[in-house]
Amino acid sequence: MGIDSLTQKNKQELALFEQILGYRFTDLRLLQKALVHASFAFEHAFAGQDNETLEFLGDAVLDLVVGAALFQRFPAMREGGLTKLRAALVNETHLATMARAVELGRFLSLGKGEEASNGRNKSSILSCAYEAVVGAIFEDSGYETAQDFVLRFFIPTFDARREELLIADAKSRLQELLQEQYNEAPSYRLEAEDGPSHQKIFTVAVIFRESVLGIGTAGSKKEAEQRAAAAVLAEYDAVDGQ
Repeated sequence: MGIDSLTQKNKQELALFEQILGYRFTDLRLLQKALVHASFAFEHAFAGQDNETLEFLGDAVLDLVVGAALFQRFPAMREGGLTKLRAALVNETHLATMARAVELGRFLSLGKGEEASNGRNKSSILSCAYEAVVGAIFEDSGYETAQDFVLRFFIPTFDARREELLIADAKSRLQELLQEQYNEAPSYRLEAEDGPSHQKIFTVAVIFRESVLGIGTAGSKKEAEQRAAAAVLAEYDAVDGQ
């Protein structure tokens, strides 16, 4: 059995997946190939007909499309921030989430071992297959069509991921800012600890030169510190933007 016969065999399933994706392939074999995992190709003697080369292509397309879109959407963000945000959007975890959103796992062709070990829900397999689908769309219709597909699914996630990253990176960014301006770093002080032992809520203050710059509250001290730093940075950004 080769890609041609596998495509014919799975024609109805592939048509359903096209509906979910919102894209109809000119060459349906490209979509089928994007869904063939190496384990299936090995077991069925599909030499060179798994999804790994399409995955390589899709990875490059995703980097370009997402990078360009972030550059346009956040013109004031510096290179380091853009790089981190793009990495968060095209990493294995997020791509697997995107794959699950289009039910990609149910359409995969897997070897018996991967099938038995819940391969249809493995983030590593799903993320690679998602890249392969993007690569297949690019190969089928070119850059603009692939770009439209990627942005349709990714743009709604931009702001949420940006907020997560800003909070996660807030302490280091605030320290860099204060050391650059004053050659001093801030400190953090636990202000309150409320709630039962299994569900504590911590309130932390950012201290600089004996003054409270900001307050953060969260379920852990570390996250409360990050939120306190993020609150200070938000005020700095508001002043800079005036």
